[in-house]
Amino acid sequence: MKLGAGNGDWHVITVLVLSSPLWPGGLWHGFGPCAKGDAVVPPQLRGGFQETEWPEAEKAEKLARGAALKWASGVFYRPEKLEGLGQYRNRETQRNRSIQSRLKSTVQSYLEGVNAGLEQLRSAAQEVQSVCQDLGAARWALLDGADRFQGLQQMRALMAEHVQLASVVQVLPQLFSVHEVFSHTLQLLRGQHLLEAHAELMMMEHLRDDILSQLHLRGLSSAQATVLSYFGGLQELNESLAKQLWDIVGSSLRLVREDPVLFVTAVRIIEREEKIDDTLLLEATFLPPGRPKGWRQKFYHVLQETITGAHFHAARMDAEGPGLARHLTALQKDIVSELRVVKDLMVQCVPAHYNILSVCTATYHQALTSHLQDILREDLDKQALFLLLEWTLRVYHSPEMMGHPDLLPEVDVSALGPLMSPELVDQTERKYVVKVKVSDVLEWMQRTLEVEFKEWFREEEPETDHQGFFQSALPVIVMQMLNENIQVASLITDSLQQKIYNMALEELEAFLGRSVKPLAPLPILTDPGSHGQAPQADGYLSPPFFSPSSSVSSLHPNTAHREVPASLQAALDRMQKKACQLLLEELLLDLQPLCLQLPSRKWLSGSQLVSSMCEVIDKYAKDFSRVRKPVFTLLLMESEFLVASQYLRALMQKKMVCKSKEERGQLCDRLLQDATQLRELFCGLSLEAVFALRELICLKDPTLLSLEVLGFVTKYPDVSDEHISTLLDLRGDVSKEVRHMVLDMMTQHPQVLPESYRPIFSTILVPPPELPLCLRKGKCA
Repeated sequence: MKLGAGNGDWHVITVLVLSSPLWPGGLWHGFGPCAKGDAVVPPQLRGGFQETEWPEAEKAEKLARGAALKWASGVFYRPEKLEGLGQYRNRETQRNRSIQSRLKSTVQSYLEGVNAGLEQLRSAAQEVQSVCQDLGAARWALLDGADRFQGLQQMRALMAEHVQLASVVQVLPQLFSVHEVFSHTLQLLRGQHLLEAHAELMMMEHLRDDILSQLHLRGLSSAQATVLSYFGGLQELNESLAKQLWDIVGSSLRLVREDPVLFVTAVRIIEREEKIDDTLLLEATFLPPGRPKGWRQKFYHVLQETITGAHFHAARMDAEGPGLARHLTALQKDIVSELRVVKDLMVQCVPAHYNILSVCTATYHQALTSHLQDILREDLDKQALFLLLEWTLRVYHSPEMMGHPDLLPEVDVSALGPLMSPELVDQTERKYVVKVKVSDVLEWMQRTLEVEFKEWFREEEPETDHQGFFQSALPVIVMQMLNENIQVASLITDSLQQKIYNMALEELEAFLGRSVKPLAPLPILTDPGSHGQAPQADGYLSPPFFSPSSSVSSLHPNTAHREVPASLQAALDRMQKKACQLLLEELLLDLQPLCLQLPSRKWLSGSQLVSSMCEVIDKYAKDFSRVRKPVFTLLLMESEFLVASQYLRALMQKKMVCKSKEERGQLCDRLLQDATQLRELFCGLSLEAVFALRELICLKDPTLLSLEVLGFVTKYPDVSDEHISTLLDLRGDVSKEVRHMVLDMMTQHPQVLPESYRPIFSTILVPPPELPLCLRKGKCA
């Protein structure tokens, strides 16, 4: 054990010694004169114990003394215990001697270790000094031999020159045979021995590149031009080989079916060149001229150009429907056939990392995308546009083409995107809608309308259905044509179907407007002598136009949302009202001569006038009954309103004034009889105005007219002061005071027309009052 006891070690020893019971005189009394053979404590160590003050040691000593006193007081507190004091002293003396002997042996071992360490240090110092002397001697020896090494440098230069000359001597036979190899390689290329020709070509390129690399490393760039000139035939051979390779690649689809050996040879040569390119690029010290060749990328490029040129760069084709259909059919057949060849044969002739099937699929897809865009730039008819949309959106992904069972699952065009972008599809669909609108809808609707109006002038009644109602082929033809176009569009996309549907509604609305305009100038409606032909007009009140929920709504692609648009419904209503108006004008022409005869004294005396009116109305009602509801109901309501308004208009013409009470009574009776007779004919509410007017005439006390007029005005708020004044004149017994009172009451109670109220008096004009004539020569009063 090496002794390395410092202050800390002596501190530990002191604590160990002081931890035992101490006798008077302390621990150090045991260290008397050393016996023979005992270890000698160095004076410096002893001096260290005496001079160094350790607070921890002093504290430990105090604790030890306190513990000893406590123990002694506990043992010897009784006198009888003092008899064993000698025994205790002897035992503790032996214990102290044992401890002292162990401490001495420990200190002796530490001192021996220190002596051994000092001896080792002396030996190491001597060895180091010896090594330094040897190194100095070697240094002086090297300095003495430095002059002799100068001669070795010249030897090294001569050796390098010798190696270069040896290399040149080795390649001299190859250099002298370069042109002969060129000729032989050219013959091999002409005989299509491509692998042998390429092997010799690689050998010549390797020789040239090695020479150029050596020149490049030695900085002899000026000599490179000479080498390149000497090997100038390599460029021609490379071009000749490349031309044959690209011709083979261009005919690859045919070769893999007939004789794949030539195609496989070309692929092997391309892969050799790719490996050479990769090696040179990886080293990156010297890149020979013409490198990298990149023949694999050229292979892809030539293959893509071949596919594109064979199918998509043909002469200008026929953009009409039949020609385009033949072109698309040929494309479909050729693409499927060639992809099957690639999948079944060509894949086996090229390395797997070529992904040849994916490359060919992407090439066809991209070429088709560009080709379709070129076709769409032409002015295509509707058939051609439909074929393009159908072929792009339906046929292309169907089992008849890219989804063919022989191509799946290796061929997947879903990841290549659509053939036509959504924007282009939308633009093409809009073009198709415009073409359909111009060539089909507008033309067919106009032609059908012209035929229908020719039928109008026939001296025959319109056709009737199995129930005896009038019918027309016009609505059926129009709706069938629109429905066919919508159904055809549904074969492509829902968006195209919706566009066609929207166009159909717009054109149907416009068609209804065009259908109404030609009705006005018809002779049947303008010639009073042709009233007997009025029923022919009912042919235009056919069910499809007036039952839109059963015809127009059936056009909607979505069966759950079949609602007629408001604008179209309004157009239907306008046509319906126009047709009804034209028929009612016929009725009006027949009623006007009868209405001109009332009121009169002759009318008061008999009922023949109203009976004649009822006969005319009844004849028209029978004709109207040949029209389906709700148009028939509308015609009856409008006829009733027309008769009521004409009857009231005749009473407002100031043709008659009652001269007596009896005449007023007679007028009231006539009004009651006429209104009752007409109401029995119509069973409606429009004639209630005649009964209300009769109440004003029949009132016996004129002073009560203000109240009666107030009720009349409340019921018919569109009546004016002129109307009331005319009715008061018709009575013939109203004074100026009563008249002013009635008119003032109307002024004080203005009326507002309810929303659901249909005006009747506002359509009746009252003749202006006649100005009095001045009989005297002076000024008029």
